[in-house]
Amino acid sequence: MGESLYIIVAGIVGLVLGATLVGIFLKKNNQKLEEEAQDKAKSLVREAELTAESIKKDKILEAKEKYLKLKSEFEEEVNKKKNILITNEGKLKQREQILSKEMEQIKRKEAELDSKKENLSAQLHAVQVKKEELDRVTNQRIADLEKVALLTKEEARDQLVVMLKDEAHTKASSHIKDILDQAKLSATKQAKKIVLDTIQRTATEHAIENCVSIFNIESDDIKGKIIGREGRNIRALESATGVEIVVDDTPEAIIISGFDPVRREIARLSLHRLVQDGRIHPARIEEVVAKTEKNIEEEIVEIGERTCIDLGVHGLHPELIRMVGRMRFRSSYGQNLLQHSREVAKLCATMAAEMGLNAKLAKRAGLLHDIGKVYPEEAELPHAILGMELAKKYKEHPEVCNAIGAHHDEIEMTSMISPIIQASDAISGSRPGARREIMDSYIKRLKDLEDLALSFDGVNKCFAMQAGRELRVMVDAENVDDNTAGKLSFDISQKIEKEMQYPGQIKVTVIREMRAVNYAK
Repeated sequence: MGESLYIIVAGIVGLVLGATLVGIFLKKNNQKLEEEAQDKAKSLVREAELTAESIKKDKILEAKEKYLKLKSEFEEEVNKKKNILITNEGKLKQREQILSKEMEQIKRKEAELDSKKENLSAQLHAVQVKKEELDRVTNQRIADLEKVALLTKEEARDQLVVMLKDEAHTKASSHIKDILDQAKLSATKQAKKIVLDTIQRTATEHAIENCVSIFNIESDDIKGKIIGREGRNIRALESATGVEIVVDDTPEAIIISGFDPVRREIARLSLHRLVQDGRIHPARIEEVVAKTEKNIEEEIVEIGERTCIDLGVHGLHPELIRMVGRMRFRSSYGQNLLQHSREVAKLCATMAAEMGLNAKLAKRAGLLHDIGKVYPEEAELPHAILGMELAKKYKEHPEVCNAIGAHHDEIEMTSMISPIIQASDAISGSRPGARREIMDSYIKRLKDLEDLALSFDGVNKCFAMQAGRELRVMVDAENVDDNTAGKLSFDISQKIEKEMQYPGQIKVTVIREMRAVNYAK
């Protein structure tokens, strides 16, 4: 038992000693690792400090360079402004000298006026004295005459007034008749003179608007790209714009034919962009035409603003300016509406100036007199009344509103400007070569043809082609199938036969296009 206890105690002591030795060893090892870690950390800190110092120097140099550059730019700007100030100071000194001379002249004139004023005062005093003397003598003579005639001054005056009144009435009647006859004769001559002078002083073009635009190209090689393989490009362009594109042997030119000037302009701008870009294919054509249609509204506003600036008409409402721009793409009996309105404005200004009226107000009314023709929505009112309502809506002068509404005698004229507008409108429209009624009826027939096709369900777009001999109808592929497309073509042709008058025959083509588009990502 004693030996076992001894063995146990010895084992415990051995374990304690072993643990102590292991602890001492681990402690020394940890101290060594800690020292190595501290050395490594110090080394990293030194490296970081060196790197930071280097970066700091670089940043300082960069900041100095930027400072010097900014300083140089600032000094240059200061010098420029200093030169401007010096120049302005010189101009101010010159202006001061001019003003000083003008002030001296004004002072001299004031002195002269003061001298004249004193002389006039003296003359007035002398006149007053003579008037008092004359009144005294006149009163004395009147008293002497009353004694001789046995009548008072009032009784004699009444008798004289009655006698003179009868004589004056007889002479005035005869004189008034002579004056009226002479006034009628001279008024007719003067009116003819004003109209003739106005027409002679207003230069206008005698060529009417046509239905063809020429698109110039640099070389005939581009024609092949525009036509495309098997004519796909040119068909896509015609379908998107609604015009006919003629590519023939004309050197370096492509003809764009269509009765609607807006469509021709869209086609021309689209061709210009496609040729510049070089990528011409059906998808690109549709994209460019869509962008061009959006941009044409901006061009309309620009045309309206430029027209107002050219004519000196200021302060128009933005919507009226937009309508003035739309006139560029509207014709009346073959005469361009914007050109007609510009002519009327110039004629009105000249005639109003000759008659001593407000030329600016007359020019404004002349420019806006046909504004009702370009109202974007359908209206049942005559264009003159509609234009008058628009002018009132946008706060135009009452005389301008009356002139617009009365230029076709729809309402009564209440100002002198109204008959001037009516006369100028007749002058511009009746001159030789200004209008062509056949063209207007032709365009109306094409418009009616398109409207007839658009009245059918499922029709998206419709274009009258080949001078009205062909009608191309674009339908919605989702709502109109192939069988319905054939029936739609037949129904449209039957309705055209029943409701319209036209020469020859009209080919009705219904186009249904189905596309499946996916994207590889």
